[in-house]
Amino acid sequence: MIAAACLSACTNRENPFLTDWNTPYGIPPFQEIQVDNYIPAIQAGIEQQKKEIEDIVNNQDAPTFDNTILPLELSGEILRKVSGVLYNVSETDRTPALDSVMELAIPMMTEHSDNLSFNKGLYERIAQLYKGDQSSLTREQQMVLKKHYEEFERNGVGLSEEKQARLKEINSEIASKTQKIGNNILEESNAFKQEFGISVSDYPNAMTSTTDRAKRKEMLEAYTNRGNNGNKADNKQLIQDVMRLRIEKAKLMGYNCPAAYILEPKMAHDPATVDAFLQGIMTDAVKKAREEVADMQAVMNEDIKAGLLPAGSKIEPWDWWYYAEKVRKAKYDLDEEQTKPYFKLDNVVRGAFMAAKKLYGVNMEELEGVPSYNTQQVKTFKVTDNDGQLLGIFTTDWLPRDSKRGGAWMNNVREQYVDAKGEMVRPIIVNVGNLQEYLTIDEVQTVFHEFGHALHGLLTQCTYPSVSGTNVTRDFVEMFSQFNENWAFQPELLSEYAKNDKGEVIPAELVDKINNSLKFNQGFMTTELCAASILDMKWHELESVEGVDINQFEHKVCQDMGLIPEIGPRYRTTYFNHIFSSGYSAGYYGYLWAEVLDKDAFSLFEQTGNVWNIPLATKFKQTFLEKGGSEEPMILFEQFAGRKPDDTAFKKGRGLIDLPQSPSDHN
Repeated sequence: MIAAACLSACTNRENPFLTDWNTPYGIPPFQEIQVDNYIPAIQAGIEQQKKEIEDIVNNQDAPTFDNTILPLELSGEILRKVSGVLYNVSETDRTPALDSVMELAIPMMTEHSDNLSFNKGLYERIAQLYKGDQSSLTREQQMVLKKHYEEFERNGVGLSEEKQARLKEINSEIASKTQKIGNNILEESNAFKQEFGISVSDYPNAMTSTTDRAKRKEMLEAYTNRGNNGNKADNKQLIQDVMRLRIEKAKLMGYNCPAAYILEPKMAHDPATVDAFLQGIMTDAVKKAREEVADMQAVMNEDIKAGLLPAGSKIEPWDWWYYAEKVRKAKYDLDEEQTKPYFKLDNVVRGAFMAAKKLYGVNMEELEGVPSYNTQQVKTFKVTDNDGQLLGIFTTDWLPRDSKRGGAWMNNVREQYVDAKGEMVRPIIVNVGNLQEYLTIDEVQTVFHEFGHALHGLLTQCTYPSVSGTNVTRDFVEMFSQFNENWAFQPELLSEYAKNDKGEVIPAELVDKINNSLKFNQGFMTTELCAASILDMKWHELESVEGVDINQFEHKVCQDMGLIPEIGPRYRTTYFNHIFSSGYSAGYYGYLWAEVLDKDAFSLFEQTGNVWNIPLATKFKQTFLEKGGSEEPMILFEQFAGRKPDDTAFKKGRGLIDLPQSPSDHN
């Protein structure tokens, strides 16, 4: 009914997705796009790409890269345009009408994707190329060919027609249910805001500053029970359904569990490697966290002596943020209320831009009067190199609104590639968040983190869209966002961007306190992150969910991993959007895995004695940021570092280990 209505409505006017965009830099004409444009455009896009694929398959000439892979890479232009806008807007400006569109769009696009995956004529041409002589292909072309061949193999092209039909059903059901999980999390997060007057993104700040212990407990229980309240937004059954479907899919593909299937093409490759990696970190993190508990208990004991708490009170999960901040103030004399005035959002964003200019020669120019999906809160920038060449368009959307999902992220509205005319198409990248006007230290890192993703998308210099920018494995992609965080609190940069409303630069002693405190509370931070990663893995290592109670399962996993009672996972199952709605299933470990890579790479800058080492930054840009997925991740890392990765810098950076000082350290 909705689709019919959309088609009818669009007959009376031109659909913006079906016309050329004569806008500055090809920015989508957001003001012209109506909700009823999406479904007809998707339908037209599907038909367009089906015809393009038919032309490839029906080509009587022997398959070559130029007559098979190249037209495949460039096919589906309408779908690229629609999905680039729709996925971005549905996450930032959600409405009931957009929800209805997504309910229709996701199954349609999933079915279309499945049909492509099962096209044996296309697969046979690709397989012939892949198994033939590749010596005439560039390395990027080899990687693109490999990617398409392996995707066909992993998507079930070799299955029987009966199994393919079931796989299509599974993929459609998963897509639909994960969208509902995400919608429920947003609904529950908005309910949390209505109850407590704070957004979920501001929850850590509220837990830090709320003196009322009973109130903190109430907030923690409400926060951690999102999607687990037995109401219409309860996610338990949906999660059971999704896991049942993922297990069935893995077994259809010949794997015993989803993790084995998902991890095979990643850097980590298999569940055993990830499990060992996480447990190794968990052991050190919990040891550090126990030390932090002891420090906090000592402060709590002072409150007991002062009559503020009953005798025998112990640190509980709802006490951690509050007493950790007290310990930080005592150890480092650092109060974030002192630092916030120097971290105004616009200034922090400008600081991230400054770092990119120093390191990579990136210039940012704000554009006025260009199309925007939200004219009140969105800013758009033209990105160029030092020669004035266009690198892309960058959009920021940092302020919270009820229509926006929680957290912070980067989106591609358009990817970088070379089109059929041989002309370079530059990307349109979006950073989204839920930040306030003045930022905490963690939020400053968030801005630099997401801009790191943006730089990965903006600086890419690939030919083919499937390997450009952030189109790399999940356990590699976070390296570049986390790498960019290393510059957030460099004193030289802070002196340029960290200024209060009077224009006063952040005092040097405050900078020292910030940098001295960065390793603070890392036992807690690492433990909750590692715990969430282990929880993700244990869900996806299941071979059946029959008889599995979500809350009981989660409790046992936490016990088995050695999680101390004062800490819970960063995300509990029912609001774990990353693994059930955002593409990180059996992949949340990737944040820690990539941090090992990022800290190891950054240590090479430190070893030169100059973190602003421009030749090394240029090498980093050319080796990593420009290459996208056009080479194997480990090969790129070894090209940059001259060796395989080492986790010493990671553990040292998080304060999990203390290294003996070298003689030079005493000079």
